[in-house]
Amino acid sequence: MAILVLLRHGQSLFNQEGRFTGWMDIDLSLRGREEAARAGRLMKNSRLDFDIAFTSVLKRAIRTAWIVLEEMDRMWIPLLPCWRLNERSYGALEGEKKWETEKMFGASQVHLWRRGFSERPPALSKDDRRYPGWDQRYRDIEEKDLPRTESLQDAMQRILPLWQGQILPQLERGRGVLVVSHGNTIRSLVKHIEGISNEDIEKIEIATATPLLYEMDEPMRLVRGSLTSLLAGEKEG
Repeated sequence: MAILVLLRHGQSLFNQEGRFTGWMDIDLSLRGREEAARAGRLMKNSRLDFDIAFTSVLKRAIRTAWIVLEEMDRMWIPLLPCWRLNERSYGALEGEKKWETEKMFGASQVHLWRRGFSERPPALSKDDRRYPGWDQRYRDIEEKDLPRTESLQDAMQRILPLWQGQILPQLERGRGVLVVSHGNTIRSLVKHIEGISNEDIEKIEIATATPLLYEMDEPMRLVRGSLTSLLAGEKEG
């Protein structure tokens, strides 16, 4: 049976500091590395196996994937980084402390930017060094595809071509697929897979380095698996 695991990266340095991260390339904290190792051990002990892994092009996701695959003794499987799996762009909020933005714009407005489906934070200007057009890893991406800000809806539209063109076909071939990405990227995929409404997606939280397991059933539908119960035991231990 084909399986899919969606895994948010471990805690990053900006997570630790309470900052908006988005497309900024921030590494894992020490705690984040430990979280990634624990997730890898959990999946190995649960006898999960993967044939291929996908990740974003941001180091916090890539390093999480490295650590997980090392723990699982699967560093030899293909690991495919893709910009479409990057976190949603938080625009001009990137790098800012969340409590400071709440003080500036109001907590309710910041909540809408963070949790809503269609709300976009203030945009970056193209001369801002945080704009991805300055980063050589995106030199082959068309300018129209480089975000200056994004809503969750925008991020979902960016991600779905990769899902439909590369990830889903692997599952349909019976492969085990690991996707290591970011909180809002995974929220987008969960919304798509489970058919969650625009309103209810606001309530979905994606914890760091906490595997979400889906299994492909006979009608070729993805259904939520049972790893969550195993995770609860891992956390308590």
